[in-house]
Amino acid sequence: MSMFRRTRRVLLAVAVIAGLQPVALAHAGPPPTESVPVSAAPQADDVDAATAVADARVSADVLMDSYDPEKAWFASSWWNSAVALQTIGDYMKRTGDQSYLDELDHSFETNKGPFPAGERSTDEIYGNFTSRAIDDSGWWGLNWVTAYDLTGDEKYLDMALTIGEFMNEFWDTSTCGGGIWWNEERTYKNAVTNGQWIRLTAELHNRLPGDTLWLDRSQEAWDWYVASGMINSDGLVHDGLRDDCSSNNDTVWTYNQGLGIGAALELWRATGDPELLEQARYLADSALGSDVLVKDGVLTEWCEAAGRSCDDNQKQFKGIFARYLMELADTTGEPAYQQFVADQADSIWANDRDVVGRLGLRWAGATDTQPNVFDWRTQASALSALIADVPQEQPRRTISAAASPAVVAVLPASGTATRVGLDVAVAATSARPEALPLTVRTSGPRGWKVTADRTLRLSPTGHASPARATVPVDVRVPVGTADGSYPVSVTVTARSGLTYTARAEVLVAGVVDFAAGSPEEIPWLWDAGGSGFSGGGSRYADGESAFVYRFPFPEGTTSAQVALEIDNQYVVEVGPDGESWTTVLTEDEQIRDGSNRAEHTLDLTEHLGDDNAAYVRVSDAFPADGWGGGVYHVTATYETS
Repeated sequence: MSMFRRTRRVLLAVAVIAGLQPVALAHAGPPPTESVPVSAAPQADDVDAATAVADARVSADVLMDSYDPEKAWFASSWWNSAVALQTIGDYMKRTGDQSYLDELDHSFETNKGPFPAGERSTDEIYGNFTSRAIDDSGWWGLNWVTAYDLTGDEKYLDMALTIGEFMNEFWDTSTCGGGIWWNEERTYKNAVTNGQWIRLTAELHNRLPGDTLWLDRSQEAWDWYVASGMINSDGLVHDGLRDDCSSNNDTVWTYNQGLGIGAALELWRATGDPELLEQARYLADSALGSDVLVKDGVLTEWCEAAGRSCDDNQKQFKGIFARYLMELADTTGEPAYQQFVADQADSIWANDRDVVGRLGLRWAGATDTQPNVFDWRTQASALSALIADVPQEQPRRTISAAASPAVVAVLPASGTATRVGLDVAVAATSARPEALPLTVRTSGPRGWKVTADRTLRLSPTGHASPARATVPVDVRVPVGTADGSYPVSVTVTARSGLTYTARAEVLVAGVVDFAAGSPEEIPWLWDAGGSGFSGGGSRYADGESAFVYRFPFPEGTTSAQVALEIDNQYVVEVGPDGESWTTVLTEDEQIRDGSNRAEHTLDLTEHLGDDNAAYVRVSDAFPADGWGGGVYHVTATYETS
């Protein structure tokens, strides 16, 4: 029998799930931000739950470091920004932490108007988060439903309705019997746009009292979707349809599979039809049991194989799957789903996290033939898996800690120890207002002196706003330390037994020589400043973004220089403190093709600070056109007395 006929009969496979009922969203407002009451009594798994929340918190903070507060998005990617913002919304819903509500609202207010092509996307944005790319509009619609669920603010639901009406204009029964077109030119009907459509229409129904219109649209779309042929005999979702309306048998992407699960699940919430829940499970079981999407127990995209690479869109697909598998695991309590979620989170934290806390593309980690890739898109995607591992029931209290900078470089002086300053950001939540004493312990390599205040007291007042404090850490690098990376850690412990460790690395270097975007760049990149990394190998700053390198020259430095290999429309400034700047290099022509790529050597001697550090900032000479300066390679040299 087909697994995809929407009927009203009760299936035994569903009936045996004790007490399982549709989520009480239909004809109601948004669910509460903390959907499950916090237990007042200690729980056996309290430490594991608290650690899962803390891991998600520090990873969400890393993601938000890439948020551009001026444009109110994540640089250089329109639809990816919608998905990243929804991930932050998922984090807030799951943990109760409301720290980023202002950024969510800022994104709404800043970006709800029209934008010309090239400003937010290669496409023109018509306003109300719509454009010729219908699936881009769908991602924004889903994001604003999440924002409504978080806040109860009707403006978000109204925007989702506006986007839904825009998408409905592209439902077309004259080709392939139905389905939403992928683009305004009506060239392709595919799984992503139609998965979004079913999910969004069901979500709207479940939040609009007395609605029948959106429910009818959702049911019609689901029936078309499962009859379209995009779901193969193995239960895997292909990308779309050919011109003759047959499945193109194109790549099975994780996000298409995830949207199918999420669509069926939300429509089940709307109707109570048990077969819809079974169909969501069938799509999940098909994915988890397939070597197409899972390798050695870890969710893996087709483009991650040796010899292939994932583009900026594909970097974010797996997180969408994780989002909807989390919902299914919550709904069914199925141990296999919960274990799969836990396995993904464990693998990411152990194998897919770099020293600065970034989460990469390959959740199983890099191999000799498959290097990992890290950016805000991969961060958002992997964060979804960490969020999925956070239990529905909040732990009584949590603590987390993160070092800043997580990697710091020193150019040591001869004959004297070199001092390095770190800050560790500590955060805590508690179900009730309480004073929470914390003990701080430090460790470093043998012979190093690493010190911090030993005690700290935070006073959390709930989960919505973590109590935060900064712990300064003083590190002394002994004379004669060989070049290399050295670990430093700070462990914060509460009397209840909770503990969390922040880790940092100190790079002791005799020379400065690195390629932009390489791991060797990280210790010198003081502020990424909304910059991006191009496929051509440059770190670039478009529009109002700018990035800054810091070079901590040693005591006794008498002269210092930096050489930048740079192209396009750049402004280069230098300064002694990261705040005051002198312009030393400018491209005054609007060059966009890299034809001015060259190495320029800049004298930093007159710009050294009191601590002998120099800062170099790269920005865009013509911020209106989006072709800012791109740096490929950096070297710095110095002389001492």
